[in-house]
Amino acid sequence: MEFLTLFLIYLCSLLALAALLCLCSGREEGFLARSANRASQVLSLVIPSQLRRVTHRALHRLFHTRSCLFVVLHVALQAAVFGEYTWEVFGYCWELQFHLLLLLLPYLLLAGNLGCFLLCSWANPGTVTKSNAASLVKVYAYDGVMFQKGLVCPTCSVEKPARSKHCSVCRTCVHRFDHHCVWVNNCIGAANAGVFLLYLLSLTATAGAVAAVTAALLLQLLLLSNLLHGTYLDAQGQEQPVEIPVLVQHLFLTFPRIVFMLGFVILLTLVLGGYCSFSLYLALTNQTTNEWCKSRRFGGSPHLPSQPHDRPLVYKNIYSKGIWRNLKEIFNPPAVLERKKKT
Repeated sequence: MEFLTLFLIYLCSLLALAALLCLCSGREEGFLARSANRASQVLSLVIPSQLRRVTHRALHRLFHTRSCLFVVLHVALQAAVFGEYTWEVFGYCWELQFHLLLLLLPYLLLAGNLGCFLLCSWANPGTVTKSNAASLVKVYAYDGVMFQKGLVCPTCSVEKPARSKHCSVCRTCVHRFDHHCVWVNNCIGAANAGVFLLYLLSLTATAGAVAAVTAALLLQLLLLSNLLHGTYLDAQGQEQPVEIPVLVQHLFLTFPRIVFMLGFVILLTLVLGGYCSFSLYLALTNQTTNEWCKSRRFGGSPHLPSQPHDRPLVYKNIYSKGIWRNLKEIFNPPAVLERKKKT
C-alpha cells in the first residue's frame, strides 16, 4: 500500500501540473490570476519586499510579455514523450508484432499537429490597423451590450470593431479576439481560430494515440507474465491472489519510464479533451473565449448608458447562425472573404 500511495501522489501531482499549465494559457483575468492575487496578498506578509519585486517582475515578463519559454517547454515535452515512445514502446511493440499502422499513427498525428502549431504561431491573428479598421467595422454588428459602436482603442487609436479586443501582450487590437495563448506565443483571432482548433484536436488525438498504444503494450506484457490470472508469494511465503496494486507495482518496477510517460499522457489527454470540448462548444455557438468570460460577469456589471436603470442587463449572443454556418465561419471568417474579394 505504501507504493500505491506514492503512485497516487505522483498521479495527483501530474494532474495539478497539467491543470496549472492549461490555466496559464487562459485569460489575464481568469481563475489563475485571481488565485495568484489572493496568494500574493497572503505571502506578502512573510516574504521580503525585494523578493516580492523580483518575483513580480519575473511573472509579469513570463505571462504579460511575448516569450518563447512556453514554446520551448511545449517542444521539450513532445520531444521527451516521443523519445521514450520511440526508444522503448515502439521497440517492444515491434517485437510483439503490433500492427505497423498502429505504431505509426502517433507520428502521423504529431506531424499534423506540428504543422498546425507552426501555422498558428506564425499566422496574423487578425490585427486591426488604421488601414483595415473601416472594413472590419462592417463585418460584425454591435450588440449594444458587450460591444459598443464608436469606441476607440486608447493604445492603437483605431475604432474598435465588434468582437475585437486589445491584447496587452501583443500590444495590438485583434479582430474577433479569443485569447492570447502562451503555448503558441500568439493571439487567437479571426484569422487563425480554425487552425488553433485543429491544433487542439490534433494534440489531443496525438496524446490519446500514444496513451492507447502504451497501455496496449503494458497489458500485453502483463498477459505474457501470467500475473493477471496468477498468484504471488508474500513476505511470509504464502500464496496471495494478484491485486491491482501488485500489478501496478510490477509494471512500475519493471518499466518505470514507460509507466511515468503513460501516466502523464493519460492526464494530458483528459485535460486537453476537456479543453477541446469547451473550444468545440464555443465554435458551434459562435462565441469566443473572451465573450464567454465577459457574459458570465454581466450580472454584477453597471448599466450601460443605453440601458434603463430599472431593467437588468441581459446579454444575448447575436452572432450564432446555426451549427454548420458557425463552423464555416471559424475556418473561413468573413474578414478573410472580404479581403479575397478585393484582391
